Amino acid sequence: MPFCLPTDERETHRFPSGLYIVATPIGNLEDITLRAIRTLSGVDLIAAEDTRHTSRLLAHYGICTPLISCHEHNEARRTGELIEKIRSGAAVALVSDAGTPSVSDPGYRLVRVAVEQGLNVIPIPGVSAVFTALCAAGLPTDAFVFLGFVPRKKGQRLNLLQSVSAEPRTLVFYESPRRITAFVGELCAVMGDRSAVLGREMTKLHEEFIRGNLSRIQARGAVKGECTLLVAGAKRTETLSDTELADALRAALARPGVHISSLSKRLAQQYRLPRKTIYEMALKIQKEG
Repeated sequence: MPFCLPTDERETHRFPSGLYIVATPIGNLEDITLRAIRTLSGVDLIAAEDTRHTSRLLAHYGICTPLISCHEHNEARRTGELIEKIRSGAAVALVSDAGTPSVSDPGYRLVRVAVEQGLNVIPIPGVSAVFTALCAAGLPTDAFVFLGFVPRKKGQRLNLLQSVSAEPRTLVFYESPRRITAFVGELCAVMGDRSAVLGREMTKLHEEFIRGNLSRIQARGAVKGECTLLVAGAKRTETLSDTELADALRAALARPGVHISSLSKRLAQQYRLPRKTIYEMALKIQKEG
């Protein structure tokens, strides 16, 4: 059954030329705005990350707008085609499989080129996994750092985690259910056993928020569904005695896979101490151990 919308005078006019960035549900199909439905119904073309996935959403609301694919493997080629259509007067909607396009999803290149060429870029806001998780997590939300999907290569991933380990704001990550358990273990090794919340299958039938320290989430083992992980920021510490620093180093060095160099860098940032001082103390503790 087509979805019946309230009418307004805009529906009698053709949508103006431009690129419409349309947020779609991350799970529950009811999590879509009336404006998004109206836009998808009224544009000339929808560029979708996965046309099969988007077809189900369009069918649910009785929308028959033509579809074309635009994903990470063809975005470079599609960008030129879509930009030309917009320049010729077309109204094109961009959607990803879930949530807001170009936020850890394909679309950034297309949006950037449209902006550079002075074309209309119109956001149609809606649901986002970042904010869905943040509002229910119970961690500080006045300031946060969204890091999206971390690098696949371990060295690059650990460098990223070390670079934000002293960050006092809440950290937000996306991760695959296949990798989330190992990733939580890496976070614990680099940042310590902090408070965290893992949101999975959000807005869906089996929605769950797993709360506790990182070690508790890791102990849960394998999970299913899309994952959004929130980690508490580093606690601000103005001063640290030699005894407290030594205790912190012993605790960190007792965990497997910890390297003195990266550990010294992280603690130097966190406690605002000379890296050389921490490095030398860590070497001494390691030799004693």
